[in-house]
Amino acid sequence: MIVVLLIKKTTALFLIMCMGMLLVKKGILNAGDSRVISAISIHLILPCVILNAFQVEFSPEVKEGLFLSLAAAVIINVGLIVLVTIFSGILRLDAVEQVSVIYSNAGNLVIPIVSAILGSEWVIYSSVFLAVQMFLIWSHGKMVLCGEKKPDLKKVFANINMLAIALGILSLISGLHFPGPVKDAIDSVGGMVGPLAMLVTGMLIAGMDFRAMLSYKRIWLVTFLRLLLCPALVLAVVKYSGMASWAAAGDKILLITLIACITPSASTITQMAQIYGQNADYASAINVITTILCIVTMPVLVLLYQM
Repeated sequence: MIVVLLIKKTTALFLIMCMGMLLVKKGILNAGDSRVISAISIHLILPCVILNAFQVEFSPEVKEGLFLSLAAAVIINVGLIVLVTIFSGILRLDAVEQVSVIYSNAGNLVIPIVSAILGSEWVIYSSVFLAVQMFLIWSHGKMVLCGEKKPDLKKVFANINMLAIALGILSLISGLHFPGPVKDAIDSVGGMVGPLAMLVTGMLIAGMDFRAMLSYKRIWLVTFLRLLLCPALVLAVVKYSGMASWAAAGDKILLITLIACITPSASTITQMAQIYGQNADYASAINVITTILCIVTMPVLVLLYQM
């Protein structure tokens, strides 16, 4: 049943991506306009999603689930960093390739997918994965892209999404939740995260030269690592490690972790590559190819988890 819902949701998101392509092809918008939408998504919509996810009661079951999701997120993300660092020496992966393989699009895709197939009360666990990944992207990911020796922790913790996570945790522990109208506004804005992310992807695709995009000879290697090899290893960990016994709803929480790991390469990597003068076109091409192909790979991996 979950696989069927996942196929329906990913298909719907794919159609929204096609709408974004149509907006550019018809001259209604330019591909460059996607930067404005991306800014709105990162600085407004995603923080609203995070804040809304923590508007639940801090029960013993939720506490157990949060511990499991945090432990799984740390183990898997650190494991992927170590694994890809080893691969980078063997396969000679450059900076863009390394971070594109390690970091998934957990913010833009996982939250709407989890909400659709499991329910909004489960989004809190995807937010935990997002918190861990966001910290690592802006510390380790930025170090790799920029060739830095140590992270700028001040900028990491000043990120608006990290602040939203801190406020959300405070709200959860204290039991002080937003009043009705505020919660409704935050919930409504947060609901746009998936559709807007796919509109942006579609707009970027429409503005790209596919021949130039496919001219990157190593793009298929990176896609294989991002969508198949690394997800297969994560699948083995969440399915056979026994971590599911750590919480009452451990199977579902680890399913959320798996979904977070099998999404395309993070769109944040493209934005960071633009900001820090790396090969943003290559990063964008990886994001587009993995986004298109994940419509097939994600349901297959989820099915294998449930077998």
